[in-house]
Amino acid sequence: MNNFGKIRYKKDAIMDAAHIEKQLFTEARTHRSFTSKEIDDSILHKIYELAKFGPTANNACPMRLTFVKSPEAKQKLIEVASEGNRPKIKSSPVTIILAYDIDYYKQIPLLAPHMDAAKIEAQPKEERDKFARELSWLQAGYVIIAARHLGLDCGTMGGFDRAGTDNAFYLGTSWRSNILINLGYGDNETLRERAPRLDFDDACQFL
Repeated sequence: MNNFGKIRYKKDAIMDAAHIEKQLFTEARTHRSFTSKEIDDSILHKIYELAKFGPTANNACPMRLTFVKSPEAKQKLIEVASEGNRPKIKSSPVTIILAYDIDYYKQIPLLAPHMDAAKIEAQPKEERDKFARELSWLQAGYVIIAARHLGLDCGTMGGFDRAGTDNAFYLGTSWRSNILINLGYGDNETLRERAPRLDFDDACQFL
């Protein structure tokens, strides 16, 4: 590659990085309303295939995803959602129930063969469950970044009856609901003015 080619390659890389920064962070918004455009199942597959590579403690990977698409499943979810979140679920073509598996440790021999699975299983159940729930919060961030990378908009929600959701969707299983993420192509006309963020000096320090 000659010098001109190197300069052009570097310039293109900088432009790509700037675009990715806007798409994932600085121009990405939390959407409450979506257009009628559907999401292809292949994109939903890709969200998981990307998000699963985000790091978790001991590679435990407790996150489990339910892509709620059908009218019947949507209605079940709406019934356990808070009043303010019901229109958001109706608007989005897909809502993810981001759950965690309280029996995640049963996959440790596969996911982390260097770990002692029996030792993890022997821990108090409350500690194991808390560990899985907290890691699923971390993995939720990976899901959002993956979805934005694939051109989707997201709207996260915590206002719903978790016990009711578990009874409606996960009865008799080891999955437990944590948060909801609406997916789709956001309706920019309904966006509020962007709320401010803290400056570096207000949120960070050097020691």
